[in-house]
Amino acid sequence: METGKLKDNFALVGANGVEVAEYFYADLFAREPQLRSMFPAAMAKQHEVLLAALSQIVSSVDDTETLVPFLQDLGRRHYGFGVVADHYGPVGASLLATLAYFSGPAWNEDLERDWTAAYGLVAKIMTEAAAEPVA
Repeated sequence: METGKLKDNFALVGANGVEVAEYFYADLFAREPQLRSMFPAAMAKQHEVLLAALSQIVSSVDDTETLVPFLQDLGRRHYGFGVVADHYGPVGASLLATLAYFSGPAWNEDLERDWTAAYGLVAKIMTEAAAEPVA
């Protein structure tokens, strides 16, 4: 996984601002309509939260001392919202669809492979943290 390519690609995608979050959630709710009830009716704040979390993850993708605790905390918080391991698959599919859409012609097999690997690690860390007993 080439972290520099992920950062460059996210900069390209992120330039679209809130449209990225809107597309992501529209895709997610089309894939898994039952997940819509887990979110507030007004999604503006949620859009900001998603973009901030993605930005934090991508900016620290090559700094595990920062990234891992952030993801562990995120996993625990998501568990508290009712997120279960089965939700991570559709979320990953929607994330990849969103990245591909906003990348346009820059999207290729290498980027898809790198993003898939990165998301797999993110989901693994988050689900493992969510499964840990509360101290």
